[in-house]
Formats: sequence, C-alpha cells, structure tokens
Amino acid sequence: MSGYFPFHTGLQHSVILWGQKVGLPEQLTILPQALKDRGYATHAIGKWHLGYCKWEYTPTERGFDSFLGFYNADETYYGHDAYGGYDFRRDRIVDFEHAGQYSTDVFADRAVDVIASHNASQPLFLYLPFQSVHYPLQVPQSYEDEYCSEIENGTRRTFCGMAASMDEAIGRVTDRLEELGYLDNALLIFTSDNGGGPEVGGSNWPLRGAKDTLWEGGNRAVSFLYSKNLFQNTGTVHDGMMHAVDWFPTLMTLVDGETPEGIDGVSQWESIVNETDSPRTEFVYNIDDIDNNAAIRMGDWKLIQGNPGSMNGWYPASGDGMETEQADNSTEYLHSDDLLLFNVKDDPEEREDVKKAHPFVLRRLMKRLEEWKKGMVPANIPREDPASNPMNFDGVWSPGWC
Repeated sequence: MSGYFPFHTGLQHSVILWGQKVGLPEQLTILPQALKDRGYATHAIGKWHLGYCKWEYTPTERGFDSFLGFYNADETYYGHDAYGGYDFRRDRIVDFEHAGQYSTDVFADRAVDVIASHNASQPLFLYLPFQSVHYPLQVPQSYEDEYCSEIENGTRRTFCGMAASMDEAIGRVTDRLEELGYLDNALLIFTSDNGGGPEVGGSNWPLRGAKDTLWEGGNRAVSFLYSKNLFQNTGTVHDGMMHAVDWFPTLMTLVDGETPEGIDGVSQWESIVNETDSPRTEFVYNIDDIDNNAAIRMGDWKLIQGNPGSMNGWYPASGDGMETEQADNSTEYLHSDDLLLFNVKDDPEEREDVKKAHPFVLRRLMKRLEEWKKGMVPANIPREDPASNPMNFDGVWSPGWC
C-alpha cells in the first residue's frame, strides 16, 4: 500500500493487534490515494488490517471511495467476530446484514455489484483481499466434498476447500468483467502477502519455514498478472527480483502517475512487459528491533541475522505431521550462531549455511544491512488499550479510542 519496507514505518514487529493504538502512518500517501489523484474510482473489499483505532486510519479515509469488510484478522468466516467483538462494516457503518454468510461469497457479491454499477467513463481500481485462506479454516462442506475428498489430512482438506471456494469467487468476478467489456482493457493482479502456516493447512514445500519467519517459505510469494493486450508474450515467467513494495511504483508507471519521493519500491513495469532484467538488486526482508533479527538479499545471496523464527523446518504439502512439526523450534534449528548465509539461487531450500566458505560475501552483506539499519524507525508496539474493548461499542470492534 505504501511502497515502504515495514521497518521504515514502525510496523516491522508482528502485525497490528486488536486494541493497539497504531496504524499505517497518516502522513504516507498510499496507493488508492495516488490512484484517486489520477481520476480512478477506488473500492476496497475484504481484509484491511492497517489500523482502525481512529477513523483516519480506516479505508474510506485513506483513499477508498467505499469499503466492505473487516478491520482486524482471525475472525470467523460466517459470524464475522473475533476475540470478543463483531468486525464487519460497509464504509463506516457496522454491517449485520451479512452475519452468518460466508465471507468469500459476500466479497465476491460485492465485487460483482461494484463492477456492475461502475461508471465506465472513469477508470476503476478494485482492491479485493479475500479472507481465504487465512485461519480460522472454515468452508461450506460442498467444496471439500467436490474438490478435495481425496485428501486424507482433515486440516489440509478444509484448506483445499477454501481455495476452491475462492477460485470460484474470482471466476465470478472475472466473468462479470468480461460480460461488461471491462476485461478488454484491464490488468488483473493476483498475489499473496506471505508464505503459509503449516500448522493451519498451509504449505511452502519445498521451501524452508513458514509465515512469521525470515526463511524463504515465509517470504517468497507467487503472483501472476493477466491482461488481454498489455503483454506481447503470454504464458511467460518473470524471475527477476521483486518485492511487494514495488507494486505501488509499478502501477504508477502504468497510469502515468507520480510516485512519492523516498519510498523503497521501484517500478518493475518495463522489466515485466519487456522481459528484461529487474531494476532491483537487493531488498531487506525485515529489521526487527524487538526480536533483534534481520535479513537481507543481495543478488543471489541472503544473510539472516538472529533467530529466523519459530518454524524452521521443511513441511510436506500432504499436511502429514503438521501438528507435531510445531516442535521444530528445537536446538537443532535455533542456531546459537547468529549469522546464516545462503546462496538462494543454488540453494533455494536454505539447507547449507555457507558463511565459512564465503567470508567476503558475508562481510559485504553485513555492512549493507548495517547501512539499512540506520534508517530504521523503532517498532511501534503499544500495549492493548482497555478503551478498545468491544463492550464499549455495543460489542463491535470500533474506531474512536485514540
């Protein structure tokens, strides 16, 4: 959204939790605001999770014309509640109309409605972060039965059903775009924000680790782009280095917009369209001043400093052993040595620490990481504020307490 690495915004430690007086800093111009400046209609549907303790942090105050969804995370797919409070809104208004309805269906319905009612003379930006396939794992039984019955592991089977439901929902959205002629002049981007959690049905096999770690399994995300007329060669794979912060300037290139000065992202549009080398040669995975760990990628090399995280193994896609693999934070994986060096081109599974064989590379990455640390904003992790209690807002997680 912002084009900044999290450690440049103070949001590098964990995620925004219920009751925390924190959000994406207001002084930042974010993607929907920049697109509105280019004349776009902007709509958000689904998960927000960028702060809500005051209205100024919420979607319709950050550049979106409309919003249907939830502010936090981990809520139930039908009841839209989590941790003692209800969390579902249309713009600023609490939405009880959809209580009891599966969120994937609700979000697809809303997207179809937005597309159908859109003024075709105005460009459209539709941001659709589905709740699927995030914990808690819930899906109508019919999806498990029809698409996933051969999967023996129950957790993985439900996860599969959720993915099938989301796939169907995306199909409904693209069908409506096609019916109304919008798909002839559209760019569709499907992407993820992190790797999966093996303990809740996810799999990053054969990559190492999980979400909330510095391993490749927690950070390599698969994306694809679709357009009928923007790409000369379709069905190709772009393997250049890219980070999530690059989406903002990349889309600004496409719409001839201005990218805010000083952001960490770089435009990848020319390299994607023309299949040329990526303009990015390095990125920082994170710099966490609370957990005291960090990681950087330079070319083919990756340096991890400190504990990479609590799930350090390789988790099979079958789901077998997921429940017991939580014990993987044993001394075998919690390295007493606080520096790890990998060549992730030759060893994407991060099985061989090669720092002893490449001391010069190690020093070069350490020096560069220290340079990045000079610009780190201290992590903003306030304690939970009792004023946020949903009981103060008729049982609803609500802004208005910071």
